[in-house]
Amino acid sequence: MDYKLFDAEYKFMNIIWEEEPVKSGDLVRLCSEKLGWKKSTTYTVLRKLSQRNFVKNENTIVTSLVKKEETQKYESHEVVDKSFGGSLPKFLTAFFGDKKISKKEADELKKLIDSYKED
Repeated sequence: MDYKLFDAEYKFMNIIWEEEPVKSGDLVRLCSEKLGWKKSTTYTVLRKLSQRNFVKNENTIVTSLVKKEETQKYESHEVVDKSFGGSLPKFLTAFFGDKKISKKEADELKKLIDSYKED
């Protein structure tokens, strides 16, 4: 499955992930408050994401079919592939720039990297 979401769709999905299960009427209100959307815009995006199997709208109750983590994983891989030629070290170099991280954060990253290292 293609987990790509456009920016507006991602913001919409964040509302669903935070509120689900959510009544479609409440979703319209939330999208109006948080995104400035009209009712028709909310229902158009809901229909499109339903067709792409991101959400389910049954009996006016909207739930996600895709976890936020799956979308984040897809998007992060896309950024590394597109902008850094698939090189995680190049991505991290650009990400850190002049920033410093704490010893605790460095230790956590080392453990994470070790857990994914090939044998």
